[in-house]
Amino acid sequence: MQLNTATPEQLRQWESELLSEYENLKQQQLNLDLTRGKPSSDQLSLSDALDGILKGDYTAADGTDTRNYGGLDGIGEAKALGAELLGVNGDEILVGGNSSLTLMYLSAQTAFNFGLNGPDSAWNKQEKVKFLCPVPGYDRHFSICEQLGIEMVAVPMLSDGPDMDVVEQLIKDDSSIRGMWCVPKYSNPTGIIYSDATVNRIAQLGNIASPDFRVFWDNAYAVHDLNSEFEELANIMEACRKHGTESSVLQFCSTSKITQAGAGISFMGASSSNLSAVKKVLSIQSIGPDKVNQLRHLRFLPNKEAVLTHMQKHAALLRPRFECVLKNLEEGFGGTELGTWEAPEGGYFVSFDCLPNVAKAAVKLSADAGVKLTPAGATFPYGNDPQDRNIRIAPSVPSVEELDTAMKVFVTCVKLASVQSKL
Repeated sequence: MQLNTATPEQLRQWESELLSEYENLKQQQLNLDLTRGKPSSDQLSLSDALDGILKGDYTAADGTDTRNYGGLDGIGEAKALGAELLGVNGDEILVGGNSSLTLMYLSAQTAFNFGLNGPDSAWNKQEKVKFLCPVPGYDRHFSICEQLGIEMVAVPMLSDGPDMDVVEQLIKDDSSIRGMWCVPKYSNPTGIIYSDATVNRIAQLGNIASPDFRVFWDNAYAVHDLNSEFEELANIMEACRKHGTESSVLQFCSTSKITQAGAGISFMGASSSNLSAVKKVLSIQSIGPDKVNQLRHLRFLPNKEAVLTHMQKHAALLRPRFECVLKNLEEGFGGTELGTWEAPEGGYFVSFDCLPNVAKAAVKLSADAGVKLTPAGATFPYGNDPQDRNIRIAPSVPSVEELDTAMKVFVTCVKLASVQSKL
């Protein structure tokens, strides 16, 4: 199917055939959800051993009774694991509850309202505050900016990370830029890994930006490789130490897609000054995190090596799902101009770009046929994809058989929306 060379008669014939196929699909009354990157029940079951693992022993290695109040920044064992995962020193870690997003929001709120370098550094003292947002990107990052009234500036994502020429020029030209979102490994949704050169350039932004500028380094998929080979990401903190910009980056990750998504633990890695500012605000909100949950996680996964071994079990469940998506995309669109996509080596998503002005129509057609997708535009600030092209596919929850059915619906809907757009 080559739309660019098709005659109007051919287009109408294709539309008729695709509409017939589409109506047959609707008759199946499907109810399949590909909207969010959640672990499947089989993946969650990999961590069932967490239940009862403490066997009545609630004492941390330093003698702390984890059932009690206190320990605002987490128990020592959890800090050690977080330091290993994020590549920072043990005193540069704060351990929280089940959501790293909570720590990101807390950090952004602290910077905005109270300042990370004292009250005078609070972002809200500026007439305007802007954030750089590599696109396509993660919708929840954009929601944080929207709630705080931070203006978002889209930056193109390349095959090795954000377009750093654009990033550096924007920062040099606009003093109101106070931050940038990054998902550096298996980026959401494109699945790319930032190159060493990109990481090094990001580490140097602190030398050209405002002293209050912060990179929010959301390393959500740090250990989420689909293959047996662990892909290393350059250590951002090491690069920052080299350039004297340690306070310009805030790192985050969690066990949400490692153990139990709703009952994991989260980590924030940052310089002592950044952690101090965040903990000052946190101490007003909380007397301490769930240290019992932290302890049971560390009994289950005591170090990074144990985490990587555990993640191979996740990979075995996820790999066939990604293969199913890619197989259907290749069979449906290979050799045509109807779509392009990434073939990620890890993470939780497949990013698909259809023809301009087709994504919203394709997503609606899919929903009407019983296959829910992330709303078109969600991977861009304000939900506005200027070209209406990008669709994020989340393959993890359905079974392989269900996913195969969902992708056949998706392929038909993209083809139908493309033909109708051309007509």
